Amino acid sequence: MPREGARIILGVGGGIAAYKSAELARLLVQRGYSVQAVMTHSATQFLTPLTLASLTHNKVITNLFAERDDSTATLSSAIEHIDVALENDLLVVAPATADLLAQFAHGLAGDFLTTMHLAFTGPVLLAPAMNTNMWNHAATQVNLKTLQQRGYHLVGPDAGDLACGMVGAGRLAEPLEIADAVTALLHQSLHQSRDLAGETILITAGPTQEAIDPVRVITNRSSGRMGYAIAEKAAARGARVILVSGPVALAPPMGVEVLRVESAEQMKNAVMANLEAASIFIGVAAVADYRPRHPADQKLKKTASRLSIELEPTTDILAEVGRQKGDRIVIGFAAETQNLAAEGKRKLELKHCDLVVANLVGLDGTGFESDENEVLLITRDAEPKAIPRAAKREIASRILDQIAPLRLSARARNA
Repeated sequence: MPREGARIILGVGGGIAAYKSAELARLLVQRGYSVQAVMTHSATQFLTPLTLASLTHNKVITNLFAERDDSTATLSSAIEHIDVALENDLLVVAPATADLLAQFAHGLAGDFLTTMHLAFTGPVLLAPAMNTNMWNHAATQVNLKTLQQRGYHLVGPDAGDLACGMVGAGRLAEPLEIADAVTALLHQSLHQSRDLAGETILITAGPTQEAIDPVRVITNRSSGRMGYAIAEKAAARGARVILVSGPVALAPPMGVEVLRVESAEQMKNAVMANLEAASIFIGVAAVADYRPRHPADQKLKKTASRLSIELEPTTDILAEVGRQKGDRIVIGFAAETQNLAAEGKRKLELKHCDLVVANLVGLDGTGFESDENEVLLITRDAEPKAIPRAAKREIASRILDQIAPLRLSARARNA
């Protein structure tokens, strides 16, 4: 069970299913959670704030700005949405209307709930409820996909008779099902915040750039999203994370030490300088295999003549780490265009990895420059395990879940 007294924000959207939020609040309080209800203005047309206040024993927030005159207004009341975001462990929104899904997906902040949502950094559980046609609308599905790619969790909707008279998907999940999802998510969050404590994880991410001249480079299509997702999830699970990042257009993950590099040589030097401190190495970066042997000091001018550039191999960072493996866990990535399992197994043996995460590049909607991926996990002691298409954040969690079994396997081999 999650720790006693976990603090939950119950966001209530404006739909007929809002009446079920009262039962959900009762169940959450019954389980020992502190519940802070936040209602949109529309929600108050279906359910009175007094009902939720009576059930949660807390005031219910309905306005972004406190309803008081200037003489009693304070800085604290003016930034209450920040305080609520920081003080609570989980945000559950039930019902999550089509309008709320759209506002969350696009980062809008028009009332207390949507503004507080932007400041909230914990897990978010959405329980959608709406008319079947609204649920099936392309805009709603795109918004939902966006939120799921950001790591938001979903419960429901169920299918059945709707208040509008239609039959189909869109009915709010039952309060008991939502309460169980809250408990499971809190348990997962608590477990994950501890299981990598004490580990120092060194991660490479993104592409490298190899100079042709001061203007032009050889590079690849890696966005860095997979490596950054692993770094973010590892830090959230208690690890110290050192992220060696090639040139990407991504914000640094919270709580992660980021070392920015450009070339394969710079990435190798940063990795080797920090390897001794690392108990786990995860090589996600798409490191250039070749670089120009003699990069020009000045910009090469375009002429009618053909241009030949002599290339030389770069240092294989993963192989170098494998040669100095010691008792570290070493995880490598293999982006392939064919023979995925065979190539992944070959890389596992050749570079002394404990796990290779292999994926086929060139598939529509996955891999480079995408928010999703589908991979094959290849280890020494088990059959390859396929992870079907999912958000890279979800795949990051699944990869990190392999660390404990890898340690057990390594100990068994060395016993």
